[in-house]
Amino acid sequence: MSTTQPPQALSPTSTGEIVGIASRKAATAVLTAHVAVIKGTPMRRAIGEALAGGGNLGGKERRFIAFATRELSRHLRRLNLSAAARGYATSKLSLPEDQAIFRYAIWRRDICGAGVEKIMTEVALPGPIRPRGIPDQVIRAELERKVEVDFGSTPLDQAANRHSFPTWLAERIAAIAPEGELDQVLEALNREPTLTLRVRPVGTRDALVNELRAKKYEVEACTELPDALRVTDGSRAIFESRWMKEGRLQVMDLGSQLLAAFCKAQPGQTVVDYCAGAGGKTLVLADAVTTTGRVFAWDHSEKRLKEARNRVGELKLRHVSFPSPPRIDLADLVLIDAPCSGTGTLGREPDQKWKLSPKQIDELTVTQLGILRDVSKHLKRGGVIVYGTCSVLRDENEGVVERFVSAQPEFKVDELLRVWPHRLEGGGFFGARLIKS
Repeated sequence: MSTTQPPQALSPTSTGEIVGIASRKAATAVLTAHVAVIKGTPMRRAIGEALAGGGNLGGKERRFIAFATRELSRHLRRLNLSAAARGYATSKLSLPEDQAIFRYAIWRRDICGAGVEKIMTEVALPGPIRPRGIPDQVIRAELERKVEVDFGSTPLDQAANRHSFPTWLAERIAAIAPEGELDQVLEALNREPTLTLRVRPVGTRDALVNELRAKKYEVEACTELPDALRVTDGSRAIFESRWMKEGRLQVMDLGSQLLAAFCKAQPGQTVVDYCAGAGGKTLVLADAVTTTGRVFAWDHSEKRLKEARNRVGELKLRHVSFPSPPRIDLADLVLIDAPCSGTGTLGREPDQKWKLSPKQIDELTVTQLGILRDVSKHLKRGGVIVYGTCSVLRDENEGVVERFVSAQPEFKVDELLRVWPHRLEGGGFFGARLIKS
């Protein structure tokens, strides 16, 4: 058995760096979205609805709205501690609108470093949201005075409070994080993700980078993988480019691309993408096996699989099909991108860390182990299972693999992959190659 660690290469978005433009209209939309999140609306939907109802917004304002809404959940615990230190504990603010506006103002002041006058321009009455119980003069006075926030007495409490993680989740991450690197891991999980793409066909990235730069797109090649590139200015204009419309570019973060590469699919092989979802890794596998091989894609959610079908159809990948059941008996390789906690990708959906619980993690491990067992029954000798998650928790990763192998002695661990978010831009991921003898 060998353990693979990807190369260390980071260009992190530093805490306090602002994405987009913070106008009054943008602040109104952010507050509207955060109130919706407080009331239980999933963050993605809350952002979408706020953008739709935000009026005539510019591109940079829209980027700020999405960014700032994520930031308020990303730093929730720290913002609440700062509010409490100012005498306005959010637990005592009955109106969600008051909680939202106070968090927003503190975020702009404490984390972004914005001036008081600028913040008041964004949040002062009339508006931006109603009802509201905190007057302008209170917000201004609290922003102008300095407060000391108590982050706790133990290193774990300090890390959990400073980086805004539930204590139980910080404990579980601390149990597996590289020694002395918990702070770096938590900080990286709070980082605003960059836009990373995969270039198709394989081997054409460098030429395409030159073409994109000639058209004034700000992109750079990722050194970690031969077909990956990132957009360096945060712009989403590339989505309207002809290269995207032609299928030359595929949105895919580095961690996902590394897991797909970890499969080591070869031309001519028959591969099953067992939890295919929207089909991102299905496309990578299809390119790897070429038209001499086959890819069978399957997912328990027909709604998610519909998107994969559409993508495969648009790209005319005739060697990809969607049989049900997915014909594991014919497979040389099965990729199981298992349903998981998503703790490695909290940069994209930071509200999830406040929704997770230890009980949910336990339930997920039962599901993950069940999927492995179901697939293993049908796999032929010499076949390979690649089990992967976008989690950083041992329970869902090494723990599941160890339990599976101990109960299925015909399987051996060939190789493990751990992608730590502070060592590689793109979140935290895990992979295990399991060979059936």
